[in-house]
Amino acid sequence: MKRQKRLSWFIAASVIGLSSVTFSAQAACVNDQFENLEVVGETRLSVLFWDVYDAQLRTDSGNYDSYDQRALRLTYLREIKASELVESTQEEWERLGIEITENHQTWLQELNQMWPDVKKGTCLMMIEDADGFAQFHSADGQLGTIQSATFTDDFLAIWLDENSRFKDERNELIGAGS
Repeated sequence: MKRQKRLSWFIAASVIGLSSVTFSAQAACVNDQFENLEVVGETRLSVLFWDVYDAQLRTDSGNYDSYDQRALRLTYLREIKASELVESTQEEWERLGIEITENHQTWLQELNQMWPDVKKGTCLMMIEDADGFAQFHSADGQLGTIQSATFTDDFLAIWLDENSRFKDERNELIGAGS
């Protein structure tokens, strides 16, 4: 049963990924805004025998329960097309009961244009700005911004919501253990 759960999440989990790839892959994904925040937690998503991504959550306080700014870095451990990441984002929103509004459709289109296809070692970071907007970065620099605090909350819910698909990984990210 647990294997079936993990297998079904494999596609959805491809949305973004972080883990302990290798030090050089992590070092290549450096961003001052991200590095200035404190680590809350980190995890690796593995589905069956496939490592999908490593994830790290940071906040300005180093705490999940009290913060003004959040950031999530995913370091992919396998190749995934950007279109699959976007599709998985929508599927996870629907699974969480988030209504897919016209705004959500627009945001998904923006992500499809913004995100690159990923391969082993590629990292994507979502950094919340002072207005609550989601700035996306890769090792090559800023990819774009989605100017909506609602988007930021809905996007992070994929990993941080109490109903997130992978409970153990969610708990590791928020610093609650398993």
